[in-house]
Amino acid sequence: MNKVRYYRESKKMSQEQLESASGVSRVTISELENGKKDNIKIKTMVAIANALGEKVQDVFFCEQS
Repeated sequence: MNKVRYYRESKKMSQEQLESASGVSRVTISELENGKKDNIKIKTMVAIANALGEKVQDVFFCEQS
């Protein structure tokens, strides 16, 4: 489970804005947020985390509650 949606929404960003800021397609962002994509490239994780101003481990390697 990742927290892409959580951090994106907390920063009041749309998927399109995150796409623009990260260079990662909106489709990929949507798949990540909906748990439909689990094979994620390191460069994709870094791009999204950087665009969100967060650490990769906080966005992608969070503990499940």
